[in-house]
Amino acid sequence: QVQLVESGGGLVQAGGSLRLSCAASGASGSIFSISIMGWYRQAPGKQRELVAAIAGGGTTTYADSVKGRFTISRDNTKTTVYLQMNSLKLEDTAVYYCRSTQVSRRDYWGQGTQVTVSS
Repeated sequence: QVQLVESGGGLVQAGGSLRLSCAASGASGSIFSISIMGWYRQAPGKQRELVAAIAGGGTTTYADSVKGRFTISRDNTKTTVYLQMNSLKLEDTAVYYCRSTQVSRRDYWGQGTQVTVSS
């Protein structure tokens, strides 16, 4: 069983920055290192969407809406994934969720952390 705990959310003004962290536990470091890690978000009244993802080898994918502003990274030693969010916009307001996909294709989700961007 894998547990994912997000942290770092909060209230920030438009144009500001925030860094989210997702700490994984319950799996070996070797398994974590080859798992695909992703950040998703869900705004009120909208579907959950992929924000960014990173493979074990470091390959990344970003939603067009955040490309150039957000950066996903991982520290396999700490079994932690990060999402650096810069130049935040009002439309970035959402609950952000961490997701882990193992080589077995088994998925795990965190509880989510609220990010609110104000004008």
